[in-house]
Formats: sequence, C-alpha cells, structure tokens
Amino acid sequence: MSMSDPLADMLTRIRNAVMVKFRSVDMPCSSVKVDVAKVLKDEGYIESYEIIKGSPLDTLRIVLKFGPDDEPVITGIKRVSKPGLRQYVKAKALPKVLNGLGISIVSTSKGVVTDKTARALNAGGEIICEVW
Repeated sequence: MSMSDPLADMLTRIRNAVMVKFRSVDMPCSSVKVDVAKVLKDEGYIESYEIIKGSPLDTLRIVLKFGPDDEPVITGIKRVSKPGLRQYVKAKALPKVLNGLGISIVSTSKGVVTDKTARALNAGGEIICEVW
C-alpha cells in the first residue's frame, strides 16, 4: 500500500522516537526527506543522518540529539502543508515560529531551506513543517 504523505510519516517517526528517547530512527529514504534532515542537522536539531543502501530501497537513519540531562532538543515538530491543503506563502509573509525560537522548513525554488534563509533569499514557497 502506498503512503499518501511520506513527510508526515517522517515527522511522526521523529516525534515518536523523541518521546520514548530512542537515539536513532530509521525510515524509507527519499530526496525530500534527506533535504529536511540536512536542514535539521544544519540547525542543530539532530546529531546526524545517513543513507543506508538497500536492495529494494534505501533507508534514512536519523540520529537524534539530546541535552546533558537527557532532555530532547526537539520539543515539537508539526506538519504544516498537507496533501489536501497546501500552504504557500511569499517571502515577506513567512511566519515566525515561537517568535524566532523555532524554525519553519520551506520548500522554495532555491531548495529546501529554513524560514530565515528563505527571507534572506527573498524566496517564498511551501511551508513543509515547523520545528521547535
């Protein structure tokens, strides 16, 4: 059975792994998921990610990041644009997450970037998710 929203599945796997304090989480790999994982790593929300080659399909492994007292770095992650209702915004209308304490991940014509980078590039696009 095919999945209708693979990105929502990715975010749910990360959210569930953070709640039970797993150190890593595996999921089917796609180029958009790798782009989202790259943004999460660049912003310091995850330790690392790697692509594990497989015969039918590749697997994306995300190593989660925890603080010194074993508190998770990701306290919340939410899908914004859904297959049934896409959320497109212009660069000047990009919302701030928790007054700048969190990030929005935006798919623009210049790639998958954070809301701050999209504002700097003056590129709007589809808001994929919010992380805080």
